[in-house]
Amino acid sequence: MTEPGPPGATKARTPLDTVPRAAAVLGFAGVIPFAAAALGVWLLPDHHAATALFAQLAYGAAILSFLGGVHWGYALADAAGGRGTEAAFSLRLGWSVLPALVAWASLLLAPIPALGVLLVAFAAHFTGDRIAAARGYLPPWYARLRKHLTALVVACLGAALVRLLAH
Repeated sequence: MTEPGPPGATKARTPLDTVPRAAAVLGFAGVIPFAAAALGVWLLPDHHAATALFAQLAYGAAILSFLGGVHWGYALADAAGGRGTEAAFSLRLGWSVLPALVAWASLLLAPIPALGVLLVAFAAHFTGDRIAAARGYLPPWYARLRKHLTALVVACLGAALVRLLAH
């Protein structure tokens, strides 16, 4: 895609062009702890790598819970504005609390299954975000941003999982 500019010049557009700058900057900054922890799992001595792994699991659980809160907030805003049905509101609130429950449960597991649960949960939540955006429950830009963020998060969690399986 290109957008008009001076004669003879075009500016390439990316899927993230419509994402509010603050959301993009904060979203990508939020990946830093995932990446730092994954590097720590790979590069640090075992006793420090274990701390990096715990940090990644705990941060992953916190972020997964946060993502559920996004849905809670949009559901409340729609209800306050008189949009949607009671059934849709109830379903959206139910969906919004699932990530926190899954995140909490993941912290009760051994590291390998915990990473697996978080990997699946982040992918599943992204699918839910895409559906919600397509139905107008979330802004379209949110699903585009989440696509990139989820890919990075899954890669970081996957890197830690590979290290544990290979170690």
